[in-house]
Amino acid sequence: MKTLKLFTLKNDRMHGPGGNPWQSVNLDHPSTFETLAMDTEIKNMVIDDLKRFVNRKEFYRKVGKAWKRGYLLFGPPGTGKSSLIAAMANYLNFDVYDLELTDLRSNSDLRRLLISTANRSILVVEDIDASIDLSERKSARPPRQPSMYPFHYNEGSKVTLSGLLNFIDGLWSSCGDERIIVFTTNHKEKLDPALLRPGRMDVHIHMSYCTPCGFKMLVSIYLRITEHPLITEVEQMIGTNKVTPAEVGEQLLKSDDPEVALRGMIEFLEKKKESEAKAFQKNQEVTKTEVLPKPGEEQNGETSSGESELVDL
Repeated sequence: MKTLKLFTLKNDRMHGPGGNPWQSVNLDHPSTFETLAMDTEIKNMVIDDLKRFVNRKEFYRKVGKAWKRGYLLFGPPGTGKSSLIAAMANYLNFDVYDLELTDLRSNSDLRRLLISTANRSILVVEDIDASIDLSERKSARPPRQPSMYPFHYNEGSKVTLSGLLNFIDGLWSSCGDERIIVFTTNHKEKLDPALLRPGRMDVHIHMSYCTPCGFKMLVSIYLRITEHPLITEVEQMIGTNKVTPAEVGEQLLKSDDPEVALRGMIEFLEKKKESEAKAFQKNQEVTKTEVLPKPGEEQNGETSSGESELVDL
């Protein structure tokens, strides 16, 4: 099995024609589908979809589609999106290309990068909703002020929505075979609907907060146990708390003693629930304050002077 690589863009990639714009390091991420804290049903769905994809080269040619597959991973931070990408790479034995859209100056830059990626690879665009304004349906924004460093790539991206769509499923998307494209976002609702349809983002995977099933998986990985009197208690608390797999893993790392680690987990969940309850109560108080009438405003059909206000029906 080959050594997997993680590719990122070179800062000087535009210097000199014909040069490779990517630089790489070994991808040693240990995440696998066996270690992912995901519901078994969703995990098996992803595995089956990947198996079907890599075995359908002739089918894609027969129906006239580029041999690629698009995934959208969405959900709160810390729910395992990066770990799932690493598990996909390890499962398929595919290299990973990490593309930062804000580093690109134009649609042409995007096309050149696509051409320079290898077959049998995963192209990742993380936090797509936050990385660039992709909507062409919004009103024009005011022009940017001139920069002190006019050739700095982070000055602002000029990649457009149409350019990105052409990159995903237009003519340029057929430049290469057996490609996986993964987009991640914390806010799916912010994405333009044109990006979400099949053929662009074929599979939408909700990376949720930790479930009891995911917790048991993490306990078996971190503490190497499958049974303990406190596991059931924590599972019940997990079901009523919004806690990410990353938070659970951090708590389980604090001790090698299962008793100590699980009691620490219970204490963490109790404090988290108490903190969320206080935040909710404070928000309710603020809301009530905002809706209370100010002096001189109408209340119950009367003005501040106490006279009834007539309303024409």
